[in-house]
Amino acid sequence: MTSLPPDADAAAPAADARPPASGAAAVVRTSVLLLAYFAFISLGLPDGLLGVGWPSIATEFRVGTDTVGLLLFAGTAGYLVSSVAAGFSIARLGVGRLLAASTALASIALAGYAVSPGFAFLVPCALIAGFGGGAIDAGLNAYAAGAFGPRHMNWMHAFFGLGVAIGPLIMTAVLSAGLSWHWGYGIVASGQALLAGAFALTRRSWAQHRAGSAAAAAEVRAGARPAGPAATLALPAVWLSAAAFAVYVALEITAGLWAFLFLTTERGVGAGVAGVCVSAYWASLFAGRVVQGFVVERVGTARILLGSLLGLVLGAVLVTVPGPGWLAVAGLMVVGFAAAPVFPLLTLTTADRVGAAHADRTIGVQIGASGLGGALIPAGVGVLIDRVGEQVYGPALIVLSVVLLGLYTTTRRRRSPGA
Repeated sequence: MTSLPPDADAAAPAADARPPASGAAAVVRTSVLLLAYFAFISLGLPDGLLGVGWPSIATEFRVGTDTVGLLLFAGTAGYLVSSVAAGFSIARLGVGRLLAASTALASIALAGYAVSPGFAFLVPCALIAGFGGGAIDAGLNAYAAGAFGPRHMNWMHAFFGLGVAIGPLIMTAVLSAGLSWHWGYGIVASGQALLAGAFALTRRSWAQHRAGSAAAAAEVRAGARPAGPAATLALPAVWLSAAAFAVYVALEITAGLWAFLFLTTERGVGAGVAGVCVSAYWASLFAGRVVQGFVVERVGTARILLGSLLGLVLGAVLVTVPGPGWLAVAGLMVVGFAAAPVFPLLTLTTADRVGAAHADRTIGVQIGASGLGGALIPAGVGVLIDRVGEQVYGPALIVLSVVLLGLYTTTRRRRSPGA
């Protein structure tokens, strides 16, 4: 990373305060926006590749199905460490350099999958991919929270779902053509390499239009001391926000992960129909982010967030109450649509809760917490289902949605100093 010239973030701190010509700003903003969308597609692609490619990987390397847990654990560990570290490194490295280096790292990891001679080689590749993905996620979210409005924040996260959907199609096409699964990873690695190059070429553009950096600079000019890492971590609002992200992602994943089992065993829905319903849940999450991106600027971020959190509770109740299968399916769709804007809008309003000077670091902590919550809590719900029965699925969704609502209302009432 040291071979790249310094970002405009570090090299020209006054740039945020000097607005460029409107025409140039529009061009830069459009290019950066498109890159952010493509980057979020790229974040979702590897997840989709593994699901379809794993049977072929397991057969080639002669490992059991449960061995995939090693890859998931390594990827989650890398993601957790790098997302937190990225939040604390943005001010020093600059967003552009961070994104270029992280995307290049993800490309190298995926290329490692493509040329891997054995399963043992895949584990460090998964760790490296987690490092790259976590830093990309944290870096883009930190940038977007200051530079994009609520509409584009919603749409950017919608593109992650598009990437998750495209990944299986790529691997399916590769396998259907009679090629090895290695080719699927090679194709995506090539795309990541091109994206890393685009980030490197536009690294100075990422310093522009960043309201969050301008707000932090304004705080310093007003006499506030620059916030250090220890000061950020000492804020209760940082940890309340991190807990909210962990619970939200756990809720989103739990709802989709165990829905098929619940619908088929507890509500008597046929396997084929249940599979379509689970796909419809993920589609409702994508559609909700697109649709609510159109209305959020008119209705207001706070109203959309509160309405969505209440909608999550309502959807969880519909899933839980005894009744026909269609009622549970309807509740699942409500959960998906209501969940759609929560992650992007909670990220967007981070500075409101902790202050602009702490926002970048807090976003890194939030992204790390979301990865941890998304890995541990759904697995815990799976243990409960195994020991108690599928009937705990609905109550688990209710508990998670109520806890999330409580955390959000607490962070709104308890503003940190300087927020």
